[in-house]
Amino acid sequence: EAELEEGLVGLDLRNDSDVPDVPPATDNTPEILKPALSGLSARWQNWWLRGILTLAMIAGFFLIISLGSFMLMLLVLSIQVKCYHEIITIGYRVYHSYDLPWFRSLSWYFLLCVNYFFYGETVADYFATFVQRREQLQFLIRYHRFISFALYLAGFCMFVLSLVKRHYRLQFYMFAWTHVTLLITVTQSHLVIQNLFEGMIWFLVPISSVICNDITAYIFGFFFGRTPLIKLSPKKTWEGFIGGFFSTVIFGFVFAYFLAQHQYFVCPVEYNSDSNRFVTECEASELFQMTTYSVPPVLQAVLGWEVVSLYPFQLHSVALSTFASLIGPFGGFFASGFKRAFKIKDFADTIPGHGGIMDRFDCQYLMATFVHVYITSFIRGPNPSKLLKQLLILQPEQQLSVYRTLRSHLVEKGILQPSLRG
Repeated sequence: EAELEEGLVGLDLRNDSDVPDVPPATDNTPEILKPALSGLSARWQNWWLRGILTLAMIAGFFLIISLGSFMLMLLVLSIQVKCYHEIITIGYRVYHSYDLPWFRSLSWYFLLCVNYFFYGETVADYFATFVQRREQLQFLIRYHRFISFALYLAGFCMFVLSLVKRHYRLQFYMFAWTHVTLLITVTQSHLVIQNLFEGMIWFLVPISSVICNDITAYIFGFFFGRTPLIKLSPKKTWEGFIGGFFSTVIFGFVFAYFLAQHQYFVCPVEYNSDSNRFVTECEASELFQMTTYSVPPVLQAVLGWEVVSLYPFQLHSVALSTFASLIGPFGGFFASGFKRAFKIKDFADTIPGHGGIMDRFDCQYLMATFVHVYITSFIRGPNPSKLLKQLLILQPEQQLSVYRTLRSHLVEKGILQPSLRG
């Protein structure tokens, strides 16, 4: 027993140098590009490889946008699952020699449980009329949280039953690893979808701002970078950071101007049970109506304008772009520290020149949380459409009670005539 305890204590005291090495990623440059890049230095090979695949990913992203909101939701779900897989795989590859029972199976089981909970909440919020027409779904929605808890409890019990005396502490480390990974991936992707339902513009501008900052910071750093920014990520430079900031703010402001002109991007995404599809039709809110602003006297002499006409959302885009370029990169720095802790260059080698999916979305998850908090704090007001959907789920007696209370209130306010009372 004493020797066992010493071994377990030693496990806790291991430093970074004792972490098992993960095998380095191999060269996965597409065969079609190898002849064209063969004569270039490694630095320029990486430049062209990243550039070509970045353009390909952007083109694919625009294609998915054109296919509608549902395809974007599937994209978010797919990215979430792949990011989860990459992080969990690192844990398994680093500690595989311990042969932990059920680790991978339980990790995927917990992913299913958490997704069931979050997507069930989304269905209850945004698909109320659809659910109301199907008795089986009504049961699932009514007891959704209990079912979710029961599913999680089953996984919890399976974990307890899988504990092995020699590996208690390591198993609890990996249990925590799984739950932190769920927090990073599933929770944040749920917020991304919540933002999408507020209007596609709240999805596209933040995500595009992060992408723009990644690209422009890389370009400025590649050509002008001289001053290291942070030790966690040696290739990051102050020149790239500052250049990325100004480029992203300008991009976000201009991109918001073009998107704000189109109903498809500014209207909340709603499910139409009659047509059985998602619709983006509405009367544009004040955020997306051209407004005239007075230019501050200090800037009038510089710009030569006394007034400017803008969409109010463009001002919000400045806040979103500023966060994407100043705070968003810290998600990348966090990921860099994580990778250094486990002596790996990238989370995976899914995208040649870029690494894994998580390498490209480490900043997006932080951005998703900010946008959700920003909307709930400064933008979102009472939602009549959502309230109506909730009322339609009530029993007829409850609906009549709400109707009588609302009618009495409107009479007291003078909006309805007293003669309308029954």
